[in-house]
Amino acid sequence: MRIAIGNDHVGVELKQHLVKYLEAQGHEVVNFGTDETASNHYPIYAEKVARAVLSGEFDKGILICGTGLGISIAANKIKGIRCAVCSEPVSAELSRQHNNANIVAMGARMIGPVMAEAIVDKFLNTEFLGGRHQLRVDMMTKLENGGTLE
Repeated sequence: MRIAIGNDHVGVELKQHLVKYLEAQGHEVVNFGTDETASNHYPIYAEKVARAVLSGEFDKGILICGTGLGISIAANKIKGIRCAVCSEPVSAELSRQHNNANIVAMGARMIGPVMAEAIVDKFLNTEFLGGRHQLRVDMMTKLENGGTLE
């Protein structure tokens, strides 16, 4: 699987850990994040990963900041992105099954490397269920495109 990964200054260490972990599993991981620990701006890296995933060149994306919140909000501003913040594997699994999330975000100040591995494993290895969930994803897309649900 081709994975785009990005992070701000807070997520450098966790990103580096996950890159090694995923490459050891045979995934191709491309770093769109920073390797600098000086303060920088997470929306830059959210956009890079989101656009890489939308291009079709990457199967999934992973984003990391302090909490996962800011970077996920930034990614979700890009039309077509469904980025879920996950702090445990069940949310990662359900974000794929029910929401067809294409990017997972995590907080380096919230979780450690072992939990991050479990989250990424669930996210990458869970399929979208479709069916009634596709109807809901379609509704979200309609909202994203300026439509209403009335």
